[in-house]
Parts: sequence; structure tokens; C-alpha cells
Amino acid sequence: MPAFTDTDPAQFIADFFTSFNEHLLADDADPAAVVDQFHAPDIVQIADGHRMDRDKLIAHTRPVRKNRPSSRIDVHEAIADNNRIAARYTLHVTQRGRELAIEVCFFGQFTPDGRMRRANMLTRTVAADDQRPRGERS
Repeated sequence: MPAFTDTDPAQFIADFFTSFNEHLLADDADPAAVVDQFHAPDIVQIADGHRMDRDKLIAHTRPVRKNRPSSRIDVHEAIADNNRIAARYTLHVTQRGRELAIEVCFFGQFTPDGRMRRANMLTRTVAADDQRPRGERS
């Protein structure tokens, strides 16, 4: 039974990414250990057509640690079905005084213990001060 069965899927996905980032930046622990704590060994993430397996995900953590961005996630909607979650959220990142907002459409599969096994993400950068989709703007 997936770890998010008794959890609101929006809260699960926000907690997952927030906790992963916090653990990654908390100390100088081996980044592979942090990746493995949150991801299955056969993890595959595809973001905007770019495929990352475990090794590429570990390599991706190095610039994150170097730049030490702060971030928060606003989950706009999320649904869960068995071990899968679909969510739409905005990732707000502040790095070196620059603010970014990235809208994400996320489709993921998780292991019974809550680690990510598969993820497909479509992203787009939006103005940091206006994350509403175009149809919702005044």
C-alpha cells in the first residue's frame, strides 16, 4: 500500500519535494544516499523530454548544493490513484537574489514506502509575481 494512501496527494507531493530539498541541503551527506532515500533504484524522471536515471539525478544534485537555492511549492491540484499521483504545482525558487516561478504538470509513480519510481514532468517558467494560467488572468 503506497505511503500516500491516507494522505492528501497535494500534501504528499509538497512534502516529498520539500523534504528532498531540505535533506539535500542539510549537510554534506553523500548525495547518492539522499537520492536513494527519496527515489527507487530504478528511478526514471523525464522533464520536458530530458531523461534522468539515478546517476543523472545524483549529478543534478551537485549544482543544487553549490547554488543552495531556497524554494517552496504551491500545489494547485493533485489526485492519486493507487501508487500514482498527478499534480499541477508552481515551484518558487530564489537563488542568488533572483526569483523564479516554474509551473509543473507532474505525473508520478511511487513505491509502497513513498519513494519515487517514475516521473514525467512538463514545465514552463512564469513571471514570479503572476503564476495564474493565462486564462485566469484579469
